[in-house]
Formats: sequence, structure tokens, C-alpha cells
Amino acid sequence: MPVALLVTVSPRLPGLLGPAGWRAVTGAPLVLALPGAARTAAALRAAGEPVTDVPDPAEAAAAAAPVPGTVLLATAEEAAGFEGVPRVDGAPEPPGVRLLDVVAVMDRLRSPGGCPWDAEQTHSSLRGYLLEEAHEAYDAIVDEDPVAMREELGDVLLQVVFHARVAAEAAPGAGFDVDDVAGDLVGKLVRRHPHVFADAGPRDVAQVEAGWEEIKKAEKQRRSPTEGVSRSQPAASWGAALARRATRAGLPTPPPGELTVDSPEALGERLLGVVVAAEQRGWDVEDALREAVRRYAGELDAAAHARAAEG
Repeated sequence: MPVALLVTVSPRLPGLLGPAGWRAVTGAPLVLALPGAARTAAALRAAGEPVTDVPDPAEAAAAAAPVPGTVLLATAEEAAGFEGVPRVDGAPEPPGVRLLDVVAVMDRLRSPGGCPWDAEQTHSSLRGYLLEEAHEAYDAIVDEDPVAMREELGDVLLQVVFHARVAAEAAPGAGFDVDDVAGDLVGKLVRRHPHVFADAGPRDVAQVEAGWEEIKKAEKQRRSPTEGVSRSQPAASWGAALARRATRAGLPTPPPGELTVDSPEALGERLLGVVVAAEQRGWDVEDALREAVRRYAGELDAAAHARAAEG
């Protein structure tokens, strides 16, 4: 008598069985488990359900022969060799489950016996890679290259998981782990979307953006629009971010220059010409703009503090 029913399980979620999987296991006269299902088998035994481990399909067939109704636990990959056997998806994996593999691989790399290079990295030594990978992901998006986007976004994800793993090794009270990072993100997204997760009612895009800014303002209790704006981003992006925040806060912005061009493409050509002219004079456009933005940031801080003192 061959295996009567195949129940596929998740190697990533060993303690999880859906209703159909539980019914199959608890109603079977004999439950066997292939190596890929060993962790699920251990969890079932811990819960009082007898499960017998078998090393391969041949041993499973031999053990099942004298027992009608035998159920076999296996991963989806292991189940591929059992054509024609009825099966139940005992542990449907939710979207995002492969992120658990990323965390597991990083844990292996940082643990004793793992990679010596990964083991010695710190937040400081890794910070440059975060910017580098973000720039490469940006380029892939600009190029509209889905293959490159998939790879480069994976590299950005690696940096997030890497930093979280490093932080998890900090002294008690001084660190955090990847679940803390994910939990903070989930909490922020829920708080800032009351029109989705609370009873704020439908909103258009402008209302959503305005609401987002109000919630951020209440959360951060920032004293100036400059707070929370990255200073390491390119000077043009830094200046634009400060100008947007200043406008929303009703604080002054530098007088806009005259634009005599009529398209972003023409503006790009004009700016490139400025870069070339500055280079010919030995000037660094990025440094010059960064210094101007830095001065503007100081003026914004002063204006914000002055308004706070008046109020």
C-alpha cells in the first residue's frame, strides 16, 4: 500500500499547518516525514502528534506499505517525485516568506563558522555600501531595466538586513534586530495612512500628502524644516527638499532664478553648460551649491527658531 496522502509543508515555517494539514495529520494512522519536513515533524511531536522520520521516498514507501491511510510530510521540492499521489497544501506560504531565508542566511554568515569578512563588519564599515547599492538601484530604475532592478533592490535589502544583524549583536538596551526594523516600519505606515487603516474617510492625493505631513510633524516634533533632511544627498536634492519643507511651513525660500528654458530637457542642457563652464574655471559645482544650501539651512533654522520664540 503506497502513501495515501502527501501533505506539503514549509521549511521556513515549521510550526505552521493550515486547517487542511491539521485534519490530515491528526486523522492518519501513520505520519511519516522526509528530511525537508524534519522541523515540522519535530514541532508536531512536541505537540503530542507522533511522526516518524524517513530518509528518502523509498523508505517512506516501505514504511507506508503495511499501513493504509499513511500520510507523508514533505516540502514542495520533495513532493515533486510523488506523481499521482493525492496531496494537500498543508502550510500555504504567504507573500514575503523568502525574506525569512535572507535573515537566516545573514545569521549564518555572521555566526561562528560563517564568513570572516561578514563577521568583522560594522555599521561604519558598511555605510558606504548602502549609498553605493542605493545609487545602483536608482540607475536600474532610470534605465527601466527590470532584471537589474530585481538584483539591485536585493542588494539594498541585503544592506538593511546586514545592519539589523550587526545591531542585534550590540550590548543589551543599545541594539535592535530586523523585527524591530520591520515593526517600526509597519507602525509608521499604519499611523500615516488613517484613510486606509482607520476611520478617516476617503481622500484624494493632495489630502493624503497633507495628512502625511501633519502626522509626521506631530510624531517628530521637529523645530525646523531642516531636521530629518539628509545632508549626504546631492546638493541639488538637499536644496530642493529644504525649499519644499520651507514652503509648507510658511518660511522663506531663496528668490527663484529666472528660467529661460521651456522643458526639463533644455534645463538639463543649461545646467550641464554651467557645470562645464565652472570646470573650466576650476570650480566644483557640487561644492559651490552645497555651501549655498548649507547657508540656507542655517537661515531656515534661525527663521524657525525666531518664529517659535514669538509664538
